[in-house]
Amino acid sequence: MDDFSRSWAALLAAVAELGDGDFARPSGCAGWLVRDLVCHLVIDAQDVLITLVTPVDAEPTRDAVTYWDLVEAPTGQDPLDALVVRLAAAYGEPWLLKFHLDDVGSAAGRAADLADRAMCVGTKDEVLTAGEYLRAYVLEWTLHHLDLVAHLPDAVQPPQEGLARSRELLEAIVGEPFPPSFSDGAALLIGTGRRVPTAAQAAELGELAGRLPFVLG
Repeated sequence: MDDFSRSWAALLAAVAELGDGDFARPSGCAGWLVRDLVCHLVIDAQDVLITLVTPVDAEPTRDAVTYWDLVEAPTGQDPLDALVVRLAAAYGEPWLLKFHLDDVGSAAGRAADLADRAMCVGTKDEVLTAGEYLRAYVLEWTLHHLDLVAHLPDAVQPPQEGLARSRELLEAIVGEPFPPSFSDGAALLIGTGRRVPTAAQAAELGELAGRLPFVLG
């Protein structure tokens, strides 16, 4: 099982174990409840399926690091973000969201397992090998797993391998390492603005603190 499959399986398992009341709790994504985040994961799984069946006859233009752009922090005005919230509310019952994510998510996982890692695929008007595309998504799954469990301390946590690989990716995107004293989870949460660093952590970050947060798009 590679990092993509391990991270995705852990995230699907974490959602499957949520109680109905957990879906109304806040997530680590500002302005989104857990149900909104799970709805976003359904869309993410669809994107993976679409991308893996969109081979292109072209050379790669990006890899797992350059797949990500550093963008401005969301303002809450993005129409797609608002659509996700409306879609999530339309499910009504949490079990429907669980069912849809398990259905589409399992298919995305199988497609990833079967994909030729050397095949080139198209997404966001760019070209990557399937292997690099799936490697980029380890960061997506890990960050959203952290978002999912942000206010659910008893929920299944992200696998350590995914945390480590995601930290490596984020540091490559940023162009600087985070302090060795930071755990992988702390580096990801603080680096992406999901957690405000303490005064001591900000001092350790040095000049890097002035560049926070690193919002990925």
